[in-house]
Amino acid sequence: MKAIKFIFSFVLLLGIIAGCTKSINEDVSFVDTAGAPAKLSVLFNITQDNSGLVTITPNGEGAVYYDVFYGHGTTTAVNVPAGKNSTHTYPEGVYDVKIIAHNLNGKTTELIQKLTVSFRAPENLVATVAIDAVNNFRVNVSASALYETFFRVFWGDVPNETGQSFLEGQNVNHIYTAVGTYTVRVVAYSGGAATTTYSTTVTITDPILIPITFESATVNYAFTNFGGATATKIPNPQINGINTSASVGRMVKNAPEVWAGTLLTVGGNIDFSTNKVFRMKVFSPRVGARVLLKVENLTNGGIFFEKEVTSTVANAWEDMAFDFRAINTGNTYSKVVIICDLGIVGNGTANFTWLFDDIRLTNQMPVGVLALPVTFDLPNVNYEVTDFGGNISVPATDPTNGANNVKRTTKPNGAQTWAGTTIGAYFNAPIAFTATRTQMSIRVYSPAAGLRVRLKVEDRTNNARSVETEAMTQAANTWETLVFDFATPSSGTAAMNLAYTYDMASVFFDFGNNGTGSVFFWDDVTLLAANVTPNYLVLPLDFQSTTYAYPFVNFGGGVATVVNNPNPSGINTSTKVGKMVKGPPEVYGGSFIELVNPINFSTLRTFKVKVYSPRVGARLLLKVENATNGGINFEREATTTTANTWEDLTFDYSTIPLGLSYSKIVLIFDLGTAGDGSANFTYYFDDIRLN
Repeated sequence: MKAIKFIFSFVLLLGIIAGCTKSINEDVSFVDTAGAPAKLSVLFNITQDNSGLVTITPNGEGAVYYDVFYGHGTTTAVNVPAGKNSTHTYPEGVYDVKIIAHNLNGKTTELIQKLTVSFRAPENLVATVAIDAVNNFRVNVSASALYETFFRVFWGDVPNETGQSFLEGQNVNHIYTAVGTYTVRVVAYSGGAATTTYSTTVTITDPILIPITFESATVNYAFTNFGGATATKIPNPQINGINTSASVGRMVKNAPEVWAGTLLTVGGNIDFSTNKVFRMKVFSPRVGARVLLKVENLTNGGIFFEKEVTSTVANAWEDMAFDFRAINTGNTYSKVVIICDLGIVGNGTANFTWLFDDIRLTNQMPVGVLALPVTFDLPNVNYEVTDFGGNISVPATDPTNGANNVKRTTKPNGAQTWAGTTIGAYFNAPIAFTATRTQMSIRVYSPAAGLRVRLKVEDRTNNARSVETEAMTQAANTWETLVFDFATPSSGTAAMNLAYTYDMASVFFDFGNNGTGSVFFWDDVTLLAANVTPNYLVLPLDFQSTTYAYPFVNFGGGVATVVNNPNPSGINTSTKVGKMVKGPPEVYGGSFIELVNPINFSTLRTFKVKVYSPRVGARLLLKVENATNGGINFEREATTTTANTWEDLTFDYSTIPLGLSYSKIVLIFDLGTAGDGSANFTYYFDDIRLN
């Protein structure tokens, strides 16, 4: 009778659908094209009274009724409408319950679920309770046991819980609405009165994630303060301008440390795979205040990356940009460190109080603000430059790569010897020079080799604070990276002073010569992470370069060239060396070579030269001279102690005047004796270096 009633109801339902659709839309093809029922499952619920009475509740998407085969007592299916259940009494045992779900067009889906009926307490209960990897408010649960029929989980966040039922092999989950510690109970039920329970606690936290907005009511913004600084989350006292959010961070810098600051540990590694420009809104008490943003590895503070930005407004919100494009993405970082006015002791007053908010990762620098490295590729960055002395610079496409943006600078006929180009107005932060980090580089596409390129950095507020140095092109019509070492400034210019702020840079192509219409392409203005050996004529001279011609200037009968090492042995196994043949007529016959920049004698004042002499007692005079005034010089002489073998000669320059500039290296063998050009007056030299 029950089956007849269900069939009648189903036919009536079809009639209603047909009747309704006639007045709206006669197309009922969706019924024929509907897929088979999906996500079919079943729940068992057994009474705990040894009766074996099991309630069977099938579920599925798209099903209008189910055929339930109990797997015991009868082979005939019981028809169960969607949303209903069926009961059956089982003796102890294990049964295969089959469920067939039907949709409107007759398509079916089948499920076989194992049912265990036992009147003994479940045993060997194993439950897995885990916080979800994606949603930290969601907890996932599964379980297994012997002799159980089903499980029920109690999540522990509401009173008088009825629990959520599930079967072995199924996973259930729950989303908590608040942080806290909760007791989760998983109860295994059989057909008897005894149950088995597993309990554990889960702690729901809301970790700090990028972006950091200070707006979450559940996140614990746990600042770790150090050095005298105190950072807290507070209601925004300056709801105006670009920041109308309700909550912000506040930093008060007190004594005693110049490096006082704070850090936040985020819940996972910061993702730098796409975006590498940090932005942070800052409310500074004054113009010129410096804000350092740093990221660190979770357990190793030696793995870090940092950038510093200077405030340009006072008592107003400013969106600062910290350029992390050069960060090593092979490392992991999960700490965000903020230090204001690094190097200055704070006093806790309003003058040392900052607000900060909305720490986020983007791929954009602010319009009009430049940061190193300058690549000419970032969107929304104003890459305008300022030419002087007759130069003409325009945006251009890389002559070897149409997808790369560069600058093209023309030095026209009549342009000044000092014609140059200032890169933007200024950088968003001082160039981070240190005692061991004094070099910048520029990629250059030059029309010729042997052209001097000068780079100048200065304080944009005081152009008397500047330092200039030069590099030299090594090839024509190809890209090369020129290295500029400010530890060896150009002749006649000021020395580098690490106490100064250098935040503006200018480049001078073919410096010292009037314009001839030459065209230079350039790109990637960068502060090097560590000093390297520049790719132009510089100490040490090892004669190994395959691109530089080592232009010796010979005089008085001396002839110097670069040749293959005649005896690669002992202390000198290099492939290339210098060779000096001393011929008539002068007793002072020798040669000199000019370096691109003056020699830096600030820390090292001992020269060493490897020499291969035809005889014991040969003398080598090593002399340095000013680039334009030969009267400014210093010299020392050393004598060979071996013949036809390499030895290292030492020249003591400890008393050289340091206030002068020397860029020429002069070599004279056997000063006072005229050579005859024979093997007896043929010398080899190599590895001229300061030691």
